[in-house]
Amino acid sequence: MIDITRHMKASIGELISGAAKAAGRNPRELLFLARFGKTHKKASGIRDEYEAGGMHVPPFLIASVARDCNLRCAGCYAAVNQACAPKAGQLPAERWDAIFKEAAKIGVSFILLAGGEPLMRPDVLRLAAGHEDIVFPVFTNGTLIDGDWARFFCRHRNLVPVLSIEGDREATDARRGEGVFDKLLAAMVRLRKKRVFFGASVTVTAKNVAEVTGAPFVSFLEENGCGLAFYVEYVPVDGKSEDLAPTDADREYLEGRLEKLREKRRMLAIAFPGDEKLLGGCLAAGRGFFHINPNGDAEPCPFSPYSDTNLRDCTLLEALQSPLFRKLRSSEILNAQHDGGCVLFGQADAVERMLV
Repeated sequence: MIDITRHMKASIGELISGAAKAAGRNPRELLFLARFGKTHKKASGIRDEYEAGGMHVPPFLIASVARDCNLRCAGCYAAVNQACAPKAGQLPAERWDAIFKEAAKIGVSFILLAGGEPLMRPDVLRLAAGHEDIVFPVFTNGTLIDGDWARFFCRHRNLVPVLSIEGDREATDARRGEGVFDKLLAAMVRLRKKRVFFGASVTVTAKNVAEVTGAPFVSFLEENGCGLAFYVEYVPVDGKSEDLAPTDADREYLEGRLEKLREKRRMLAIAFPGDEKLLGGCLAAGRGFFHINPNGDAEPCPFSPYSDTNLRDCTLLEALQSPLFRKLRSSEILNAQHDGGCVLFGQADAVERMLV
């Protein structure tokens, strides 16, 4: 069985090295990465101490800090999840601040901020900026990035904007709305002028995998200043688009293309969820990360919106030991075969039964 802790350590080391390579000659970014390398080493030691005591702390969290969004993108998992979820108030900014503080204390190094649209919670982002020992990739549709936001990201290097783009203008506007592609280009110009390190998030489907990993599109991203690209496998949460979910052959092709990109390109390329066979199964439910939704529910991952624990009432360490997470980690579900993007999405009925 794979040593998940050792594998994650090696992967994060490669991630930091890759980010330094992608930063090129940006002195402010290189200085930040040098400082963060030392901070991460300390965080890794904290996680090792918990591991020795029988508690596994993942290096990543995913925090959906906003319910609202200014776009209505086709196939959005967050919109589907929130439409089905009980209506409750969003976690207040002060509670998110406390969660970030605890995360740093227990050795979490990365917290991916998502939504909805996270830029619609500037109160949370301002507080996140104060936790300089954590890197916060901010997954945004990019349409709200004006001059003020560009200056904000320039001042706070631990927040890394990651702009969602679907490929060319036609593909992006078809999914996200007319004119979105041009707004993304304008945002890239603003960030590039401020020498902000930023990335792109690309949804990979069975129909576009060759295009979005091809040389023309990758060159387009690099030429417009992207330092990293997240390739996120499409999950058909709407129940109507199963044909878009990547197949095993598509995932194998994606991984092969990303290996070549890492060899030949400066831009850092990351796949999510990545090669689960290599990782020994899905990393959700606290193996490598877990998800906190806008209401504070601790969920295995964004594509498995089930919870028996809320962060309003407990600590991160208590959430990691929730009955649902423990059942998932001790079961074979995380190692199950799946069709399209996510193990737990394909095992929704089994996960739901664990809540009983």
